Amino acid sequence: MSWCGLLRRAVATRPCGALMAAAGSPRRLSASRTSRAFAKELFLGTIAKKEVFPFPEVSQDELNEINQFVGPIEKFFTEEVDSQKIDQEGKIPKETLEKLKRLGLFGMQVPEEYGGLGLSNTMYARLGEIVSLDGSIAVTLAAHQAIGLKGLILAGTEEQKAKYLPKLASGEHIAAFCLTEPASGSDAASIQARAVLSEDKKYYLLSGSKVWITNGGLAHIFTVFAKTTVVDSDSSVKDKITAFIVERDFGGVTNGKPEDKLGICGSNTCEVHFENTRVPVENVLGEVGGGFKVAMNVLNSGRFSMGSAVAGMLKKLIEMTAEYACTRKQFNRNLSEFGLIQEKFALMAQKAYVMESMAYLTAGMLDQPGSPDCSIEAAMVKVFSSEGAWQCVSEALQILGGTGYMKGYPYERMLRDSRILLIFEGTNEILRMYIALTGLQHAGHILTARINELKRGNVTTVLETIGRRLRDSLGRTLDLGLTGKLGAVHPSVADSARKLEENVYYFGRTVETLLLRFGKTIVEEQMVLKRVANILINLYGMTAVLSRASRSMRVGLRNHDHEVLLANIFCAEAYSQNLFTLSQLDKYSPENLDEQIKKVSQQVLERRAYICAHPLDQTS
Repeated sequence: MSWCGLLRRAVATRPCGALMAAAGSPRRLSASRTSRAFAKELFLGTIAKKEVFPFPEVSQDELNEINQFVGPIEKFFTEEVDSQKIDQEGKIPKETLEKLKRLGLFGMQVPEEYGGLGLSNTMYARLGEIVSLDGSIAVTLAAHQAIGLKGLILAGTEEQKAKYLPKLASGEHIAAFCLTEPASGSDAASIQARAVLSEDKKYYLLSGSKVWITNGGLAHIFTVFAKTTVVDSDSSVKDKITAFIVERDFGGVTNGKPEDKLGICGSNTCEVHFENTRVPVENVLGEVGGGFKVAMNVLNSGRFSMGSAVAGMLKKLIEMTAEYACTRKQFNRNLSEFGLIQEKFALMAQKAYVMESMAYLTAGMLDQPGSPDCSIEAAMVKVFSSEGAWQCVSEALQILGGTGYMKGYPYERMLRDSRILLIFEGTNEILRMYIALTGLQHAGHILTARINELKRGNVTTVLETIGRRLRDSLGRTLDLGLTGKLGAVHPSVADSARKLEENVYYFGRTVETLLLRFGKTIVEEQMVLKRVANILINLYGMTAVLSRASRSMRVGLRNHDHEVLLANIFCAEAYSQNLFTLSQLDKYSPENLDEQIKKVSQQVLERRAYICAHPLDQTS
């Protein structure tokens, strides 16, 4: 099986009906360089500096334009959005939805020619910081435009765009994305919904059920994925997924009652059923049989802005929790004076800084000409941000004690709302497989010849490899161009940059070793792939904070020393984590406990129970 086939099989990523981001727009950042994928080059042990240094900037005109949106939206969310009421009643009030429409938030990334705001990825990320202050609203808006109508922007014909986008941009029509089914979660290729072409070839009859569809009860327009019969070029007949634009008015479209969820309770999530729904052939989205590609492009295009959204939420959380810690007294001292409480605030500030840096670096890359493939970078932002959100909200509740646990305060709602982030937009487990396998595929293509030479025992290649490993073991001096007079980073973060260079170099060597050791069977080594992904996420986070802190120092932004502090702390911690994880990837590493872990899980799952004897049991 080819690398592409292995990758496709392993990473059929899937959400629970909502995303937190979008991408693609006519407005671009002022920078003009053409970008290429950065993360894939890390698998080769190299840093593509031009892609990430200097940190992306917007022009003053663009900044002024962003701020024109920010003020009214912040005012609305601060003064008019009652998040507690939305959570308790399980719905967003009609008047709130109408105000969101008037603010243009249903068309943030719809091109201006179709009535939208046409925001760049960077501007979209900035507004996402504000919208995220209410989880239910954030999910409703994201499900509408980040996935619901995104397929139209990416794959729609001009006729389809002209027909549907204006009303979707205004919010007159709400969109939903229908992929997940009762028996089909992360495995998108296993969907059972089917569309049958009519004898006159003028329409399809669509039947099937979709579950956990955000906006399912509100939507007028659905992006629906269903199996269709396709005749391939070799005349063989196969079932392939096709994407359709479906109007509720086509008939045969019904939805179930709203689901009673743990969090994001005000968003509408329900089952959607299609029964012999007549869909005109003109409403095929993309090519017949090309629906899987449409779905993956939609999902991959927008994960990056979860970083800015979560950072926006964490900034508010830090403000509220710090006010409590600085005024709450225990043992005649403010909570803020205790070391373990201070440690929690440092953690929250660091996580917010890293995810924000990763998100805006990725947004800047996406806004470059040439539509660069940043799907790995966007997936890394999503994984880091979602896990950071869950960790930070939990730490905040620990600071707040009983206050954080009470429903009269917003903290427990923030905890409930943040849990979904690790599940939708593709579970973090699936995304880790995607991150690792996509990068390994890239490295595999480039290193194939060298690996084959090693396998054949080519003397020159073997001696070269032995010599390189000997130099590595003796401690080689690395210079990937980040430090020094012509280096990319500011001197204040030079030591952290050297840590990044070392990690990147040895990561590249480890990738080559893994490809030699496993070959194409690496697709089945999920614990190995998880470690590869974790290292890469750390490397990208280190790169983002070094780039951002260097810019802040050079242009003299306020509190730039604080940024340097955060960047250096994160890089030191990530460096140590990477060294340990790299050691675990060694075949004979005593730190690698994979076989023992697999044995424990096998014994538990065989009996579907905890199998240890009770501590009070005795032998007869």
